[in-house]
Amino acid sequence: MAEKILFVDDDPNILSSFKRTLRKHYDIETAVGPEEGLRVVRNNRSFALIISDLRMPVMDGIQFLSKVREISPETVRMILTGNADLQAAMEAVNRGNIFRFLTKPCPLETLILAIQAGLQQYRLVKAEKDLLEKTLRGAIQVMADVLSLVNPEAFGRASRVRRYAVDIGRRLQVQKLWQLETAAMLSQIGCVILPEEALHKIYTGQPLTAEETQLFSMHPSVGADLIAKIPRLQDVSEIIAYQEKHFDGSGIPKDDCYGDAIPMAARILKVVLDFDALESAGLPRAAALLQMKRRPGCYDPRVLKALEDVLGDEARFEVRDMSIQDLQLGMIVGQDVLSAKGVLLIKKGQEITPALLERLRNFAKTVGVQEPIRVLLPVKLR
Repeated sequence: MAEKILFVDDDPNILSSFKRTLRKHYDIETAVGPEEGLRVVRNNRSFALIISDLRMPVMDGIQFLSKVREISPETVRMILTGNADLQAAMEAVNRGNIFRFLTKPCPLETLILAIQAGLQQYRLVKAEKDLLEKTLRGAIQVMADVLSLVNPEAFGRASRVRRYAVDIGRRLQVQKLWQLETAAMLSQIGCVILPEEALHKIYTGQPLTAEETQLFSMHPSVGADLIAKIPRLQDVSEIIAYQEKHFDGSGIPKDDCYGDAIPMAARILKVVLDFDALESAGLPRAAALLQMKRRPGCYDPRVLKALEDVLGDEARFEVRDMSIQDLQLGMIVGQDVLSAKGVLLIKKGQEITPALLERLRNFAKTVGVQEPIRVLLPVKLR
């Protein structure tokens, strides 16, 4: 697909000239004035390059391209103007992060060379972003896979709380939902320091020894330190560090942070992790929620209310018993999945993802799985 270029000028004749001259070489669009230019960019953020006039009514080219940068930060931006003003050029570079500053009249050869350089810069930015995203996704998946192998209990808990956390995040319109989802999936990574026996006690509500309690209190900071080493996951690291922090400022870490100063995603994790612990200990959902409401200062009331709403929605799920071959993505495992010999393979409450479905199929081929599998079918899949 050809990369798109947008020319913005308040003179329609100049725009027509650009389109007529360059349309054989590039995919060109035009916009008359900065306001129309912003509308076009908002409706189509896939522009590789935007070239704007400097002197325009309402807002100048520097102001316009600064707004473009907020909407589409990957787009390369250039100024083309008849006013060869050094101060304007400096402002363009400093405020709008402009790639090139060209003056009119601009020879066609010079303009084409600038466009080629701009498109090359766009390709470099896109390639770097794609590489970072693939590396990031790969690192997250590796850590989750390691957790599933080293400690299936911890992995099962992380999978269960991820679903609740994402549902609550959507209700509360959390920005950067991917950070919340990632933090939920990696929330138990610090539990690698705990023996499996201690984790089983924690997840079933049994009392811990003093040493086990101390180790468990360290797991958020251990997990946060591990994740902080991955580029672009600093915010996720902070979420995990504060996942055991109480809304009133008590809990860990022991610092002065409380209330809305605690990251919203961490407040959500605190609620879903505690709810999962109570439910895993055998409490019915209504009783678990009631017990949490009786813990003053522990949770953000908005998050607790959102959990109650999510549980109300889940109560409308349909329960079905299905064979492995009939399972669909998005279903929820409704009871523990056991091998043919009665060994626990997958804890209930996990959402069926591509990776989980593949694991189930592999188990069925190797150790055998007791079927049918009981699942909860969300409303959207009916």
